[in-house]
Amino acid sequence: MLEVHEITISQAQDGFKSGRFSAKELTAAFLDRISQWDKTGPRINSTMALSKMALEEASELDDYLKENGKLKGKLHGIPVLIKDQADTRGMVTTYGSGVAKNNIPDEDAFVVTKLKAAGAVILGKTTLAEWASVWFSANGATDYEFTKNPYNLGHDVGASSGGSGAAVAANFTILAVGEDTGGSIRVPSSFCNIVGLRPTTGLISRAGFCPLIKVQDTPGPMARTVTDCALMLDCMVGFDPKDEFTGVAATAAALGLPKGGSYAAFLRDGVEKIKKARIGVVRQKFGPDSDPYCGAVNKVVLAAIDKLRKAGTTFIDVHIDNIDHYMIYPLTYLQRSRSDINSFLATKAHLPQDLADILPEKSDKPYLNMTCAIAHGPKDPKDDPTYLDRILQRDEFKRKVDCLIASLGLDALTLPDVRVPPPRFEDATNGRFMKVGEEDFPTNTFLASVIRHPAISVPAGFTEDGLPVGMELIGLEYQEQSLLELAYGVEVIVGGRRAPPEPL
Repeated sequence: MLEVHEITISQAQDGFKSGRFSAKELTAAFLDRISQWDKTGPRINSTMALSKMALEEASELDDYLKENGKLKGKLHGIPVLIKDQADTRGMVTTYGSGVAKNNIPDEDAFVVTKLKAAGAVILGKTTLAEWASVWFSANGATDYEFTKNPYNLGHDVGASSGGSGAAVAANFTILAVGEDTGGSIRVPSSFCNIVGLRPTTGLISRAGFCPLIKVQDTPGPMARTVTDCALMLDCMVGFDPKDEFTGVAATAAALGLPKGGSYAAFLRDGVEKIKKARIGVVRQKFGPDSDPYCGAVNKVVLAAIDKLRKAGTTFIDVHIDNIDHYMIYPLTYLQRSRSDINSFLATKAHLPQDLADILPEKSDKPYLNMTCAIAHGPKDPKDDPTYLDRILQRDEFKRKVDCLIASLGLDALTLPDVRVPPPRFEDATNGRFMKVGEEDFPTNTFLASVIRHPAISVPAGFTEDGLPVGMELIGLEYQEQSLLELAYGVEVIVGGRRAPPEPL
């Protein structure tokens, strides 16, 4: 069987063009790994429905290359897994809920269509949290089986794009689609030692995705390298008349973005760019060193910062007034997620039409209590008297962050994606992340989510216990290309990525 460990887009396509192996052989190798290590063996449990057409579609791409002497598109023959939040024609798509176990869409989400047009081979679907709304990987569609972390099988992968993170890390695919509302690309990327980008909301269409908070939701690429992440982004962005938020994508195109015609065009300049960069360190959101979990993360991120500083990067500690308040209060899960999900259910007549009819008011699984609260929130967000104030404060926070970055001449902000390493499965139920009866998961990803700015997670290294840690870079709107270039520099200088241990 073909060896596919850590293979990149470039390496795969070089193999196709030289005749060393075919797209069909590459697809078969990844499907074999999924069968051997994900569905059985250690059973990582990162994938759900698998495509019955993947080998045939890969073979058609091989025929195309032979007949035309060129690749069909940027992702010709590249295996991709899709988060099960997105519709995929002919494949069971559950949105992380047991009620949709038999749901088979008759058309693809817009992003899936674009990936196929670029030549990608869709292998199947990946696990996600219940309705993409929980920080742990278990959901009703998998009978609440967690997804195992490839670096330590007793630990979780984070959520809600946990299956995508685990599958990329464990070499079950080259690329995966994630979706990020409050951190659902960046948390699993941090916990699984991969690269994950949350783009500016509206750069990528959400049509065909079950929403969570429509004004924050965005799909994004997940990969093992910054280069592959950038190349995948090229094939995901674009205007879609079915998603009016993608006026953002039209604006980006009108501004001539990405420069050079690809988000990967100037990545190699990233090493010099990061050496000359001014990065603001949001030290307020590092956890206390007195906490052993936070201390372990701080040690890894600060070591990465030290490597970069020695290479020439300028780091400046920044302060944001009332940051804890601004990162939580403007979130509107409880005010509008029920309404947003119900608007999607209205397009699926065979499914229940109200989230409140699917979930109880309180669950016997503590990690689902937030989801249950969402389900029984107002049918119309405007019925919540705090809704307007939350929106106004969200926009105020965005202005404060924009002005901070501009006034200090910063290229980006940085902080740990999450203040702790990947938690153990029992932490979902033992109260570790509960504070005064409320969930208090120590993520920092809300910062970029609230202001709807692009942010990228790049591997920073590992704790002494061998658990992955990511560092996040946050830019201004439309700065995806700059962030990817900076992340490339981090990737080269810090070198925080490594493959999972045996047997994976």
